[in-house]
Parts: sequence; structure tokens; C-alpha cells
Amino acid sequence: MFFFDTNNWFIHEELDDDVEALEENIEHYKEEIMLDKKFLDKMKDSTEMEKFARENYYLKRENEDIFIIEHEDSIK
Repeated sequence: MFFFDTNNWFIHEELDDDVEALEENIEHYKEEIMLDKKFLDKMKDSTEMEKFARENYYLKRENEDIFIIEHEDSIK
């Protein structure tokens, strides 16, 4: 049976597709949240936090020099 109004089969099919896409988004974001929680737990350790800061933000200790070596294939 088909209805030719706002409740027709085509609209329901579109809405079902939208719901399925949103459910996939939910799973994706749950995984992202889980990874972020693991990262935050890891950052509670001061040595891990220092390692992260040194690698990503090139922070250094006093009286310390940092030399950044780039390979040819990593230069844009």
C-alpha cells in the first residue's frame, strides 16, 4: 500500500537511511571518546606528559639544545 502524502514509503526509506547514518556516527564518536579517554589517562603520568610535550611542541629543559633533523622525503 502506498500513501502519497508526507508519510509515503519514499520518505520512510530516506528517514531510515538517515537513522542508519546517524547510528554509524554514534559508533564512530564512541570510539573517538574511548581513544581520548585512554590518552588522558596516559597523560596523568608526568613522564608521558613530558615526552608528549617534547615530541609535539618541541619543549625543552633549561640549558638544553634541540636539533630537528628532517629527511628529504618529509620536506614539502
